[in-house]
Amino acid sequence: MLIGMAIMPHGNEAVYPPDEETRKLHENLKEIGEELRGAETYVLITPHNVRISWALGVIMAEHLIPWLPFNDVDVPVEEEYETDRELAQEIFLGAKAEFPVVDINFATSGGKYSRFPLTWGEIIPLYFLEKRPLVLITPAKLERERLIEFGRFLGNLLEKADKKVAVVVSADHGHAHSEEGPYGYAEESEEYDKRIVEMLKSGNLEGLLEFTDEFIAKAKPDSYWSLLIALGILREIPMKPNLVSYACPTYYGMASALFRR
Repeated sequence: MLIGMAIMPHGNEAVYPPDEETRKLHENLKEIGEELRGAETYVLITPHNVRISWALGVIMAEHLIPWLPFNDVDVPVEEEYETDRELAQEIFLGAKAEFPVVDINFATSGGKYSRFPLTWGEIIPLYFLEKRPLVLITPAKLERERLIEFGRFLGNLLEKADKKVAVVVSADHGHAHSEEGPYGYAEESEEYDKRIVEMLKSGNLEGLLEFTDEFIAKAKPDSYWSLLIALGILREIPMKPNLVSYACPTYYGMASALFRR
């Protein structure tokens, strides 16, 4: 059964907040972790693990090892996580007939050498969550309706699961909020983030379809494609939002939200 879905950032400042706005975000993320303690497995959608341009990825490696922090900032999490391989296999096999999806392993098909790295895209959300088995899914920049349909498929599959599952969408938003950042400044980043927060507060993500490709390219989010999957989930499993907050202490925007039944 799907018990909830969290939108969580992956910037270091979420863990080490530099200002009051970000401290509020930090506190909401801690509360989200408390709210999701009933989950037996997390399905974590992350844009910063394997990058495949043409396909969604489902990580099958048995052991998941925190390895790559952002800017060498240490974020303390467990030394090793386990993949819920039964659920990962069910997702992959169920999806492959209709969606471009690949299963990903490393070194061996199972056992102690079946190991895969975790990046800041996973480590930072996991910092706020009780340790559970994981299914990692990596989005791709597919057609919008394909990602929404995948979300609908995923929501239905998780709803029928014989365990309690929470979806975690690891997402930062516009990355062009500052001239001093690596992407410079673009007003579209501010507009994108404003509209995303409004959608999160209302619980209605349909406004994602109003963004043009040109606008998204200028706003430079990494959240858009994962949020389309979240939109598909919400179309199938209606949930209401709370714990919505936003902060932008550097060049990228971060937001929190928890969707519950």
